[in-house]
Amino acid sequence: MLDSADSIDDKRNKKKKKSSKLVLHRFLARIFDFLVPPCSSLTATTTSNSIEAGVVGLEDESPAPGVLSPVMEEEVVGRVAPAEQEPPNDGAVEPTAAAMTRKAVKQLHFGECEEVRLAAAAEIKKLAAGDPRRKRLVAALGVVPPLVSLLVELKDDRRRKLVVETLVELAHGTFKNKALIVEAGLLVKLPQLMSSEGLPKTQHLAPLLLSLSSLAKTQFPIDPNHMLPFVIQMLDSVETTDDMKRACVATLYNLSTKLDNIRAIVSGGAVHVLLKLSQNRKASEGALTTLGNLMLTETGKKAIDEDSIAPEALMEVMAWEDEPKCQELAAYILMVLAHRSKVQRQKMAELRIVPLLLEVALLGSPLAQKRALKILQCFKHEGSARIGGHSGPQTEQYLSLSSGSAGRQQLRECKRAVKNMVKQSLDKNLQAIIRRANGSEDFSCLKSLATTSSSKSLPY
Repeated sequence: MLDSADSIDDKRNKKKKKSSKLVLHRFLARIFDFLVPPCSSLTATTTSNSIEAGVVGLEDESPAPGVLSPVMEEEVVGRVAPAEQEPPNDGAVEPTAAAMTRKAVKQLHFGECEEVRLAAAAEIKKLAAGDPRRKRLVAALGVVPPLVSLLVELKDDRRRKLVVETLVELAHGTFKNKALIVEAGLLVKLPQLMSSEGLPKTQHLAPLLLSLSSLAKTQFPIDPNHMLPFVIQMLDSVETTDDMKRACVATLYNLSTKLDNIRAIVSGGAVHVLLKLSQNRKASEGALTTLGNLMLTETGKKAIDEDSIAPEALMEVMAWEDEPKCQELAAYILMVLAHRSKVQRQKMAELRIVPLLLEVALLGSPLAQKRALKILQCFKHEGSARIGGHSGPQTEQYLSLSSGSAGRQQLRECKRAVKNMVKQSLDKNLQAIIRRANGSEDFSCLKSLATTSSSKSLPY
């Protein structure tokens, strides 16, 4: 009886163990069903069946995993992969850009035909755009000398323009690359570019020369004699566009910031070209600023003084009421010339500069007014005959010199012109006073509002 009781207890214990294992495996199967997507339900079913079979048949063995078909395996991997894969690395683009850079540099150095090297130049331009670090890297790989050689070899204007744009992109924002372009011999080879193509087809070189001319503001030695003939020829040509003329004027300005270059600029004939260009409203400010730099040396003063069109051109610019900056620059140059040379004062008096100076002294900007008064002081001792009725109460002498109806008519016109200028000056000053008064009233209103406002009414 005891043996039978023990056997019954053993059977009960075995059943309890089997049931507990079955519950555990079913729990694991449900977890597996939760983790696997719905499309792989076959996997879960197969796994649960295998688990149950293992529980019934082989208690010590683990359940065998289900086997998927190739199609279902692709679906499961495709759906599970986004959750398991790591986020994409932002630096993954760099190896591609580096590979493209290496390929472009190799093609530029070892390309057998022009088309391959042009494609490499276009790729380098694209890679260097907007990335200063890559610009320096590409230039350090030695692409500048091949680009300069390719520029000289090419005959087609469109292809040459592409190479120039690539060099401009490399030079933009880095002095080291500009120095590399100069050391590669671009300035020395400029005559070859000018002789092989006509002037209208070489205008695209102006932005590149403008970029290289900024080296004059550094300690890097740059010879202006190589680029000055090209720049002056561009400025003196009728076929040059206004944008290219402004670029050439800016090039001359950069070169003129270094006093050692002024002698070369003057000897190259730039003074006469700049004086003519000062009458062009689109390029006048740059031309006058460059002339102002030339006036800092005796060589520049002498060249402007000896030019025949200097007083007339500068007086024309000083009459521009809508261009105060140009008016101030022209008045500065005329002030230096009038203080320097009696011959220039005589020329200015013959061109009737005194009425113009009175007009600027009444209606010009504050700086232009001061300079106009300085010029008038230079004419004070030149005699009343040259100045006429503009230097003080000389009406009787003027009437004796201008006898007849024509003289009286001219005197009336002069008086009327002076009255009009005085009236305009008074109106302008009155408008300025009213504008200031309105501004002070607005400020007082704001101040009173700020003082009367209570902090309790503020939202914070």
